[in-house]
Amino acid sequence: MKTTIYLLRHGLTAANKNDVFAGRTQEPLHPEGESQMAAVGRMLAGRGIGRIFCGPLPRTRQSAGIVGEVLDVPIVTDEALNEISIPHWDGVTKEAIRARFGEEYPTWLADPDGFRLPGCETIAEVQGRAVACVESLFREYSGQNLLVVSHLIVVRALLLHYLARPIGDFRAIKVGNGQVARLMRDDFAGVTVEF
Repeated sequence: MKTTIYLLRHGLTAANKNDVFAGRTQEPLHPEGESQMAAVGRMLAGRGIGRIFCGPLPRTRQSAGIVGEVLDVPIVTDEALNEISIPHWDGVTKEAIRARFGEEYPTWLADPDGFRLPGCETIAEVQGRAVACVESLFREYSGQNLLVVSHLIVVRALLLHYLARPIGDFRAIKVGNGQVARLMRDDFAGVTVEF
C-alpha cells in the first residue's frame, strides 16, 4: 500500500525577506507568502490530500489554513513540527547574531551536526521529533495522502533522514519558501523522496 506525505515549507515572511532568524516568533506570512500558499493549494488540488498537519506558529498555521481552504480538508497542529528552539536568536538579523554571539553563527553554518548551545535544540533533536511525527503519520494514515507544513530546518532535517544523509549535509538541501517535497512509502520499497 502506498502512502504519500507532501512536505511544505511555509510561505514567505518579512523575516525571510530581511535575513532575520525568525525562530519561534509569532510572525505571520508576508502578502507574497499568502499568494505563494494559494498557488500551492491550487497545485496540490486533485492529489487526494485528506488532512494537513502543521507546526503551531502563525506562519505555518496560516500557510496550512490557506492551502486547507483550497483543498477543503481538516488541519491538525502538532508541536513536533515546530521550528528549532534557539531563543536568544529569535527575531534577530543574521548580521546581528554574528556580531552579538561570536562564534555561534559561524559554527551553525560550518558544523550543523556539532552546533550545540545550552538551553537550545540541536538539529538532531529537531530531526528526532519530526521523524517520530512523520513515522506516526505513515502508520496511522497508511494508504492515504497527507500534507505536512513546517519550517526550513524541520523540512531539511526530514529530507536528510529519508535520503539517508548525515546532518553534516544540512546546508546542501535547498528548500525555498512554498516549496513542496514528497515522501512516498511503499510497503515493499520503503520511502522514496522527490523534491
